[in-house]
Amino acid sequence: MTALPAPATTPRRSPLHWLNNQPYLLLSLTSLFWAANIVLARHVGSHVPPVTLTTIRWFGVFLILLPFAWPHLKEDWPKLRRALPLMLLLSAVGFAFNNAISYWAMQYTEALNALLIQSAGPLFVALWSLVLFGVRLTPAQLAGIAISLAGVLTIILRGDFSALASISFNRGDIMFGASLVSFGLYSALIPRRPKIHQLSLISFTTCCGALMLLPVAVWEFANGVTLKLDVLTFATLGYTLIFPSTLAYLFFNRGVALIGPNRAAPFFHLVPVFGSAMAILLLGETLAPFHLIGYALVLAGVIIASRQGSAKT
Repeated sequence: MTALPAPATTPRRSPLHWLNNQPYLLLSLTSLFWAANIVLARHVGSHVPPVTLTTIRWFGVFLILLPFAWPHLKEDWPKLRRALPLMLLLSAVGFAFNNAISYWAMQYTEALNALLIQSAGPLFVALWSLVLFGVRLTPAQLAGIAISLAGVLTIILRGDFSALASISFNRGDIMFGASLVSFGLYSALIPRRPKIHQLSLISFTTCCGALMLLPVAVWEFANGVTLKLDVLTFATLGYTLIFPSTLAYLFFNRGVALIGPNRAAPFFHLVPVFGSAMAILLLGETLAPFHLIGYALVLAGVIIASRQGSAKT
């Protein structure tokens, strides 16, 4: 009697493999981690100098990832070397300048202004994508960005759009805006990176970004701007190294690789949404109707924009 063939079994996939193919979840978690980082940066400005914090942040991420990334770095080195100008540009705009200037800006700007400027992030991504590569927003993406921007403004302005007229901008606002212009360029360029492993990409760019900042950090220290070694500083460094740095950039790069920069850009609008939710949950602020309206608009805008493809000019 011939034995029946064994039934086919579907290979079990690990939770990490599943997560690695969920762009909307990855990008949402990235926004959550970055929202907490903005709140934290505002809180600890007097404890941790901005350039020193950024330098420690990226050297720390590099050292955390190096044992896992080393085999991939050796394999990908020929591709990295051939694309060295692009990789250095990604290191500068995505890690060195962007982060240092945003931490520095938080010492001068108000939270309301920073959140308003943050909401313009998708527009900078779209602008760089158009200028550099001729990638334009589809009508659905433009509508999604506009709807989610309306939701962000509803939350920030507490439902009173007349408050826009009373907002004034200072040098911190200009600096924070410059950081978004820089990260918009990074977001537009990241799909053009060489086809290398994620760990090779992150470890190489964080190391280069930290090396670019090191002379400025030394200058900062020489001028008496130093770390305050206390519990708050160490807690800040611990959170910053793991969540908005290592995990957020891995998640963001993977999300952009899966759905493209223009579809990923509206997730920037989740940053102020998560920030206001943290204020409600952690600081005891009251949940008001304008919060719910704003959350609904942001969610609708992100869904509309992220489910549509880009078009070429």
